[in-house]
Amino acid sequence: MAPHHLPFYLAPGSGVDPLMVVMGIFLIGTVLWVGTLYWKLHSLPERMAHKSQKLQFEIVAVLGIISLFTHLHIFWVAGLLLAMIDLPDFGTPLRSIAGSVERIADAAPGAGREPEQPSPPPAEKSVPKEKERSHV
Repeated sequence: MAPHHLPFYLAPGSGVDPLMVVMGIFLIGTVLWVGTLYWKLHSLPERMAHKSQKLQFEIVAVLGIISLFTHLHIFWVAGLLLAMIDLPDFGTPLRSIAGSVERIADAAPGAGREPEQPSPPPAEKSVPKEKERSHV
């Protein structure tokens, strides 16, 4: 059979196989693309929680790292669910209450009133001890 009648996918006599080169480049590109897709999917909970509170973001990030190193997908699912939920902000009202209580505590006691005279301590009375009874 003459070389010009051979199919294109057979290597010529020079030893360079163009189909193998193309498939090698395709394989490398596919592996890089799938790896990038995996990393983007893996960091999805962190990207979702980035706009939330700092504590919630840190918890989601830790769950993502744990799931990455342990290959336990429940941590990734828990991080995804936590990133989807908006936790209420308890810190701001509590800080406001604490600031108000601190201002009240720092205010001079009895401002605008006459100072009260301290009362003398109560006199101590001696109480006679009762005889201990035996329960035998």
